[in-house]
This record gives sequence, structure tokens and C-alpha cells, in this order.
Amino acid sequence: MSQEHNMRRVTAIRNGTVIDHIPAGQSMRVLEMLGINKGTSVPVSLVMNVPSKKMGTKDIIKVEDRELNQNELNRLALVAPDAHVAIIRAYSVAEKLTIELGEEIVNVVRCTFSNCITSNLREPLAHRLKVFSRSPLELRCHYCGRPQDLDELANNVL
Repeated sequence: MSQEHNMRRVTAIRNGTVIDHIPAGQSMRVLEMLGINKGTSVPVSLVMNVPSKKMGTKDIIKVEDRELNQNELNRLALVAPDAHVAIIRAYSVAEKLTIELGEEIVNVVRCTFSNCITSNLREPLAHRLKVFSRSPLELRCHYCGRPQDLDELANNVL
């Protein structure tokens, strides 16, 4: 292999989170779902369209000095259900976290249909989306049955 192919594209981080195997082109949506934006005070590295034997191409995100919690993993499952998450401490992998996309997603995001019963503040219902298909990902609201626009879901994170 050439020396160029073996070079790291982003340097190692001391502490933080590495999200690998994000579907190519989805890293911006991942950042949005995790609430990582220009107001974020920690360094964030983003590599898009990296060659991958398993996926063809993939995206990678490294967030320094921040560890994802379970709620954030649940959000990540909506965009990159097969992503790999590693918690880094002292430059080495301390934990590998599993993303699990179950049959139903509860209280992670709101239904994107503005007339859904869940948008009524006087109806304190849990926000429930059912997974109808995993590839491609298709979600429907448990209450109104409407298919969810995955781009809009990032705006409806709870």
C-alpha cells in the first residue's frame, strides 16, 4: 500500500468520542441531531467520503472532550443506525458503544406532522415513532400513522 493511503486524515484525540461508519454524506445531519453547531466550544473533526471496504465510502466525526450519552445514541440511530461509537480516554479506546434501533422510538423526536395529536400541549402523550423499514429507514408516527421526513426530524429533537 502507498504511504499516502496509510496516513491518518485527522489526528488522534486525547479524550472524547469518535463516530465511525456514518453513511457517506450524513455527517452534517448527525451533527445537527447531536446539537453540535457553531456554538459548540469543543473541537470537532469531520471527514466526509472516506474510502471504506465495508461501505464503499463513509463519514467520520471526532468530538473532543465530550462523551455521548444514551439519549444522544438514540438520536444517532435515526441517522446512522450502523455507526460505531468509541469513547476515547487518554488516547485509547475506553468503551465501544452500541447503537440500537428498536421497533419503536419513544421520546427522542416529535412527529413531523403539525396536526398530529402529539403537537397538542393539552395531550401529554409520549412521542412514539414506529420503525417500518430499516433500509431505507422509514418511520411512522404511532398516533397519526404519517411517514416521517428524516430531514425534518432533526428540527424535532426533544
